[in-house]
Amino acid sequence: MTFPSIFRGSCVLLRPTALLAVLASPAGAQEPLPFGLLLQGEAAEKFLKTARVVKKKAIGTGVTNPYQLTLDDGTRTLKAVWKTIDEQPSGVKQFRDGKVEANFRDSYMFEIAVYELDKLLGLELVPPTVEREINNQKGSVQLWVERSLTEWERRKQNLKPTDVERWNEQMFKVRLLHQLTYNTDYTNIRNTLVDPDFRIYAIDFSRAFRLHDALLAEADLTRFSRAALASLRRLDRALLNEKLDRWLTRWEMEGLLKRRDRILALAERRVAEHGEDLVLYP
Repeated sequence: MTFPSIFRGSCVLLRPTALLAVLASPAGAQEPLPFGLLLQGEAAEKFLKTARVVKKKAIGTGVTNPYQLTLDDGTRTLKAVWKTIDEQPSGVKQFRDGKVEANFRDSYMFEIAVYELDKLLGLELVPPTVEREINNQKGSVQLWVERSLTEWERRKQNLKPTDVERWNEQMFKVRLLHQLTYNTDYTNIRNTLVDPDFRIYAIDFSRAFRLHDALLAEADLTRFSRAALASLRRLDRALLNEKLDRWLTRWEMEGLLKRRDRILALAERRVAEHGEDLVLYP
């Protein structure tokens, strides 16, 4: 199975300069516009929490009805995604396709939780995301990935990275994050973004962090980053309480740790079956 790629906008064998042409600047511009995350780390988090909202418009896609914000702090103007959904219906949730789910929860809080978890694991997949109250309504504010395509768009345009190994290693980490968080939207390739440098970003985790201790798709996990496995081993309840207690319930954290244990055990089995060289990478 080929795992999704990303652009907000998708893989042909294309040189980076050719990809930049696909996402070219407007007519008449001499240089390509900046792309990817234009701010990162604590600077991005502070900006998202404090910058003035100068524009707000519906994105028009997604069942959670997200908005695109334009934020300005007097020095820079950047875009972000604003999501306020926080649903937890009692009983069983029935979806349009007829499927049902108990203990269903769809919450902006999971967007913040997965960003904090991404930082703990060092995956560098999730754009900076914070909680913020706007017009008396709390929600998640996530930095916009500039000049990106969704994986669906990348595939449709048949754009392929030149560094296939780097691409695959990123995608293995995306799979790991989806399985660890039990993200029920993991098959939606529009939730994976790629920038002109073929860097991958994982978005839309509002339906993640289910209570199950099983994995959604164990077969998706075939190779593992040594660094990510080491970070997984360091996760414990005390660390999760410190970093994620505001966003996850006790039961959601317990489910996360049980899935972590399954992933570590699976990695050991894969190594025993196929050897470290075929299973592990830095």
